Amino acid sequence: MDRRPLASFAILMAIILTAGCKPAAEPAPERYFGIHLDFHAGPANQNIGANTTPEMVQAIIDIMHPDFIQTDCKGHPGYSSYPTKVGNPAPGLALNPDGSPVDPLRIWRDVTARNGVALYMHYSGVLDARAIELHPDWASIDPEGNIRSHATSVFGPYADSLLIPQLKELAGEYGVDGMWVDGECWGTNVDYCEAAVEAFRKQTGSEPPKNPGDTLWYEWKQFNREAFRQYLRHYIDAVHAEYPEFRICSNWSYTHHMPEPVSAPVDFLSGDDSPLNSVNYGRIAARYLSSQGMPWDLMIWSFAKYDNFRPQKTAVQLMREAAVIISQGGGFSAYYTQEKDGSVNLEKILPMAEVAEFVRERQPFCFKTTTVPQIALLYSTWDYQHRDDPKNPNGLFPTLNDRVDSLLQCLLESQYSVDLMGEETLLANLKSYPLIVIPEAVELSPEFEQALQAHSADGGKVLRLSNDRTEIRQRVGELFPEPMVEIESSPYVDLALRRHHGKLQLHLVNTSGDHAGTPVLEEIPPVEDIRISVRLPRKPRRIISQPSGEALPFTYSGGIARFTLPKLDIYDIIEVS
Repeated sequence: MDRRPLASFAILMAIILTAGCKPAAEPAPERYFGIHLDFHAGPANQNIGANTTPEMVQAIIDIMHPDFIQTDCKGHPGYSSYPTKVGNPAPGLALNPDGSPVDPLRIWRDVTARNGVALYMHYSGVLDARAIELHPDWASIDPEGNIRSHATSVFGPYADSLLIPQLKELAGEYGVDGMWVDGECWGTNVDYCEAAVEAFRKQTGSEPPKNPGDTLWYEWKQFNREAFRQYLRHYIDAVHAEYPEFRICSNWSYTHHMPEPVSAPVDFLSGDDSPLNSVNYGRIAARYLSSQGMPWDLMIWSFAKYDNFRPQKTAVQLMREAAVIISQGGGFSAYYTQEKDGSVNLEKILPMAEVAEFVRERQPFCFKTTTVPQIALLYSTWDYQHRDDPKNPNGLFPTLNDRVDSLLQCLLESQYSVDLMGEETLLANLKSYPLIVIPEAVELSPEFEQALQAHSADGGKVLRLSNDRTEIRQRVGELFPEPMVEIESSPYVDLALRRHHGKLQLHLVNTSGDHAGTPVLEEIPPVEDIRISVRLPRKPRRIISQPSGEALPFTYSGGIARFTLPKLDIYDIIEVS
C-alpha cells in the first residue's frame, strides 16, 4: 500500500495545528529563496479571500521558511484581488458579516510581517484588460488601427491614472515590501496610437512604417522600445520619490528577454522560467542575469504545462531547476497557482520543504558568488534589436534564443565554464576572458566589430562558430587548450567556475536525464567517479565538497591538482583553498 498521501496529509495537519506557535524570524532583506503565487482574478471568480486565513499563510511559511512571499494583487484581466480604493477590485470579493469586502492582502501582510518574511506583489502592468474596458483610449493600437484589448499604451495616461496610485497604495496603505510587475516588456508591441505616431513624425519627419522590411522599421521599433524604457523610469521614479525603500522589478526587463544595459531604476531583475525544458531555459536566463551587475533571481514553475495538463513537478526535479539558477549566484522562487478563491492548496506545496532544505544547505556557498572568467559567449543586443519574431513581428522584446541555445548547451556539455553577456559588459571585460565566442549568423555593430578586431590583433582569442557541434568542440579545444578546470566524466555535468569570499569554487550541476522531453521526472540518475583537474599556481591546502564538508584527497604536480568526486546527485560545490 502506498502511504505517501497519508503521510503528506499528516504532515500538513501537523503544520496547520502548530501554526503561529513559532517565534518570529528576523527580517529577510535578501531575495534568495521564496514562493510566487498568482491566479489572475477575473469577473467570474467568487468568494475571493473567503479561505485566505492566517493559518494558511503561516502554514506556507512553516513549510518553506522563505525569505519572501510574492502573492497576487492584480493579474492580466486587470481585477485586483483585494479591496483597492484606487484600482478595479474584483466583483467576487467575499464579504464580512457587516457587508464590507474581505481583505486577504491584510492577512498576507500581517502574517508575513509577524514572521519577518518580506511580502512582494504580483501585479500586471502593461497587460490590463479591465483598464482598457473602462478606458478604451488607454489602449495600445495595432497597425490596422484597432485597439489591443489586453495591452495598455505606454504613451497614454495608464501609469499616472492607475499604476502609480495603486503601487503607492500598496506601499503606503499596506506596507508591502516590493513589486514584481508582470506583463510588461514581453507584453508590449509597436504602438500606433495618436500620441506615438505624432511623436515619431516630429522626431523623424516621417510616417511610422507598417510592416517589417519597410523603410524606418528598425527606427520605429527602437522609438517604441525607448518609450517603454521611459515608461519604466517614470513610474518607478514616481513611486521611489515617496517610498524609496519599496523595491520594484519589471518581469524580464534587462534579461535575455530584453538584452541590453540596465537603464531604468529597477531594484532587482527577475523573470519566470519556462514550465517545460526548464533546465536549458534556466541555463541561458541565469547566465545572462548573472552578467548584468544587479541583484537578481529567477522563478521556476512548480508544474509542467502542456496541452490541457498541469502535472506537479517532483521535489528532486525542482531541486535541479533551482540548482541551475543558484549555481550562478542568484536567488530563486517557485511558482504555484492560487485557487479560484485566492487561497492556496497546501498539499501542492509540501515538496517545497525538501527543496527548501536543499537550497538552504547551499546558500552559504553559492549566493552572490562572482564568476572566474573562462569563456564569454556573446548574446548580442545589436543582433537582437535588428531581428523580428516571426510569430509576432510587432513585439518589442520577444524571446530570441535560437542563436545561443544549442551553442551554450554544447559548450556546457564539453565541461567549459561559460558566461553569457551583451556587448557593453563584454567590452568592459574583453581582456579578462581567455576566449570570446560569437554565435553563427550574429550581426555585430561596426563599433563592436572594430573592438573585436583590435582585441584579436592584441593577442586575444575570438572564435566565430557555426552550430555544428563537432566543429565547436574541435575549434574551442584548439584555441583554449588549457582551461583552468578539466572534467572527465559524463557530458551531463555543468561547470560554473566562481569565487566566494576569496575562495575558488567549482559549481557542478547534474543535468542528466530527459529534462528536455519529459515533463515530470521521478528521479535523476547520479553521475559517478567524476575526475577533475584544476590548474593552480600553488598546491592547495585542501579541497572540500560542499555542503557535505567532505575533504577530497588530491594530488598536485606540474601545476595541476587532480582529484575525484565519487558521486554527484544534483548539485555540489567544490571549494579549493
